[in-house]
Amino acid sequence: MLKLILWPFKIFTVALHEFGHAFMGILTGAKVKSITLDPNEGGATTMAGGNPYITLPAGYLGSNIFGALMIFAGFDSFSSKVVAGIVCVTLFIILVLARNWLAAISSLTFGALIGFLWWFNDGFYLKYLILFLGAMSSLYSLWDIVDDLIARRVNESDASKYSKLCCKG
Repeated sequence: MLKLILWPFKIFTVALHEFGHAFMGILTGAKVKSITLDPNEGGATTMAGGNPYITLPAGYLGSNIFGALMIFAGFDSFSSKVVAGIVCVTLFIILVLARNWLAAISSLTFGALIGFLWWFNDGFYLKYLILFLGAMSSLYSLWDIVDDLIARRVNESDASKYSKLCCKG
């Protein structure tokens, strides 16, 4: 039951993770073609060009930066609204780059939820959502690495790709 309740929030964190790849890809000259999310809590950012030494770890770093920002802002209503605005802009960019239904629906759903909580009760509940999303995003990197490399032994995770990239002679 808890896994089912947390699933949409995990998908949200995967979307932020994929945005991290896309954002750094753009900054390093890549043309981002798409962001897709997988119902099994995975995702992919497809791009041409860019610097893989920067774009591969950017998903984990992006999740942690977003998480830290949301946790930092999650204790104050005004700060939560500022960060919620940043998150909504990010969700809009993900929506534009989305190439599957899950990426589009999750962006729209979380954007609508954040928008609703922004005005409901003057943002009182928004700070709790932002704080919760921040905790999820901050812990995502650790969860993903443990899940992919220890629990399931997935051979094509970001961590394994980065390891292969750095270890080739």
